[in-house]
Amino acid sequence: MSIWKLVKLKFGRNVAHFGELGIGMEETSERVLSDTLFSAWVSSYSKLFGKDATTNFLEKFNSQPEPLFRLSSTFIFHSTGENTTYYLPCPLKFPPNYPVGNDLNFIKAYKSLKYLPLDIWQRWYQGNGFSDGEELEAKIKGEAKGVLNQKGTFKYNEAFKINKVPKIAVDRVTRATNIYSTGFVQYQWEGSQKESDEFESLSGLYFLVRFAEPDLENIFFAVLDFMGGEGIGGERSSGAGHFETQQTELTDIWKQVLDFKDTNHHCLISLFWQHPLPKEILDDASYELQQRGGWLASPVSDGRQLRRKSVQMFTEGSVFSIAPQGQLADVTPDKIGKFLDHKVYRSGISLSLTIKAQEE
Repeated sequence: MSIWKLVKLKFGRNVAHFGELGIGMEETSERVLSDTLFSAWVSSYSKLFGKDATTNFLEKFNSQPEPLFRLSSTFIFHSTGENTTYYLPCPLKFPPNYPVGNDLNFIKAYKSLKYLPLDIWQRWYQGNGFSDGEELEAKIKGEAKGVLNQKGTFKYNEAFKINKVPKIAVDRVTRATNIYSTGFVQYQWEGSQKESDEFESLSGLYFLVRFAEPDLENIFFAVLDFMGGEGIGGERSSGAGHFETQQTELTDIWKQVLDFKDTNHHCLISLFWQHPLPKEILDDASYELQQRGGWLASPVSDGRQLRRKSVQMFTEGSVFSIAPQGQLADVTPDKIGKFLDHKVYRSGISLSLTIKAQEE
């Protein structure tokens, strides 16, 4: 029996830097993708338990029919008073009742919705379907005041700010300086009413994890807590990326979303990679691909950095008619020499939600 958990990552006043391939070294994303989250967790696991234990742990992922756990990517949560809005990626197929071909007046507003509040996501893809054309049309005119607006559909970008901080690089030989800037994401926070030196996160990141083995829960969260102290993402030497974890009880709506049965498709909430792909996986599918690469950092290497192999992965929001499974991708560089004595993996293990999308 699988066990689902929802975990919040609360950054408080801390900033974070999540550089992604293709958006520039100085830019930052507002969230962490599932392969990066998995790599950061495994790196922390290795620091706590050593290389041999980590190697054995990863071999279990590749040898067992069902991975020990599946991680979603992280997504934005935003709290206002007693209410918390969880955003999910908008599936790449139209929801039932969407007026395909008769959407000229609001298609621009619809396509701008990359993430949906959980309530709207469930209604469109697990409930009564789409019925919000008039409000999307009003949104274009700046007059949206209906349910979409009330649920925070158009307020995704209000949960965080991205700022660029100027920095200076000094040449080791010539002492010449070069100014550059680095992007940091800052989530909403406020000072605690109880303690003047404490802060409450009003927004941040959350992810879902599905355990195949309940016994792994304690170790998983112990490593995650350790990871919070180490930080996630780039610029950690500057103090970025530190967070606190909070396990959150699944609300009734979350339980309904995770247990939805009247389905005809599966929507990714993580990255997905598998080789070879099942023949039928692309039948009636709508998907996007993203190249994943970058530098590798290992706690047991000699400190030098190498580029790992790049792979193309299916992105969150991609929709398939069968449940994608995924696996670990071996991205070990071809010539590692004496720098590294273990394999390097990137997680393509997928996590998806069942949905009812419009049939084409």
